[in-house]
Amino acid sequence: MTAGVCAEWDRLRTVAVHRPGIEMFFGLLEPYASLYERAFSRYKARCEHDSLQRVLREEFGVQVLRLKETILDAADRDPAVRRRLVDWAHDLVAVQGSAKEVAEARRSMEQNADALDSLHFFTLLLLNPVIDAGGRDTGNGVDVRITGQEPLANLYFMRDQQAVTVGGLVIGRPAKRQRAREPEITRFLWDILGIPVVGTVQAPGTFEGGDFMPMGEFALIGTGDRTNRDGVRQFLDCAPGFDEIGIVHQPCHPLIPGDRPDPMIDMHLDTFFNVAGSGVVLGSPLLLQRAHIEVYHRSDGGYEPSGEAMTLYDYIRSKGFSVIDLSILEQLSYAANVLCIRDGTILAVEGEEVMRMVLLNLKRKAEHDPERYGRLLQHAEEDYRRINVEGCVFPHGQEFSRHGIEVCPLHIENLTGGYGGPHCMTCVLERG
Repeated sequence: MTAGVCAEWDRLRTVAVHRPGIEMFFGLLEPYASLYERAFSRYKARCEHDSLQRVLREEFGVQVLRLKETILDAADRDPAVRRRLVDWAHDLVAVQGSAKEVAEARRSMEQNADALDSLHFFTLLLLNPVIDAGGRDTGNGVDVRITGQEPLANLYFMRDQQAVTVGGLVIGRPAKRQRAREPEITRFLWDILGIPVVGTVQAPGTFEGGDFMPMGEFALIGTGDRTNRDGVRQFLDCAPGFDEIGIVHQPCHPLIPGDRPDPMIDMHLDTFFNVAGSGVVLGSPLLLQRAHIEVYHRSDGGYEPSGEAMTLYDYIRSKGFSVIDLSILEQLSYAANVLCIRDGTILAVEGEEVMRMVLLNLKRKAEHDPERYGRLLQHAEEDYRRINVEGCVFPHGQEFSRHGIEVCPLHIENLTGGYGGPHCMTCVLERG
């Protein structure tokens, strides 16, 4: 299988997703430490993810590849894949105790491997447990501990572990330790599917797919909290295939004190900017006009800076795109995180319930830290009142119809609690 994407508006053919499982339970024990925005229902989130997959498959004919199921099917069919999965899981699991106790625990794990199904070992990859083998000789049994092992609670945001370009698939390197192991699992999937990898971002570089936006003859790459300059340099060395690259610097939100920024509000480019069609984008003007961009052109030796510098808003307008403006509250509520299915058709977050949840969470933050979040809350509440008076809750405003954009709204109120929408939850492998 090959992977390649030229433009965000080309017809969507194939995506990879991961339906959240037991790892989300552990993430919800402490949402903030798990990089989640808020607490939410795991059961409802899983149902919402099923709905997302169903819409992609049944309404739009997209091939949906499920990470866990594809790996497990391959492991059950191919002994070599199964052995790789088992060995990897055993290597990952930490065993504590005396040398004798550790050796006995390891021997037991290997003896029991054939009796255990492949899901057992995949779950070990998700949870990264510690086995405390101490006390085995006194009849106290084995204590399996999960605390502090950082289960992969964000794995369902399948956009970020890699980016797919005209030139092929580039493996990223997440900036946060909670997500550091994710590209190992997604790369296992690419190996099974036979998708070539054209490059891998290495330390000290960081690169996450939510910061990459293919736009036909040019592409945009966000830098900031999640993708750094070294990661961008390595990405460009992978020959992504675009004539021009715009490096977008993550803007600080003007309604939050500059000495105490909150980078999660616009952590990726796709949290404040996205594509609705070949001539239409949407985003928060408050951030687009503060996001500075450096332009690079392709040359024989790679990519060279052109010396051009402007705001993302001016740059995208200079390319002939119309901009659908998002309010402060809409941007906070994942309105920018749309998934373009084909030119002029998008999946978008149904905003009404999400806005209420985001406002409630923001109020709690402002009560705890009014100096940091008070102004942002004030403006978001003003947006909410105006939206209710006008009766045009995202994505049902007239702006989309005026630009000829068809919108398919998704009720994913719980899934968005992890800090992302349909764009974040899908790894696009093929368009065209």
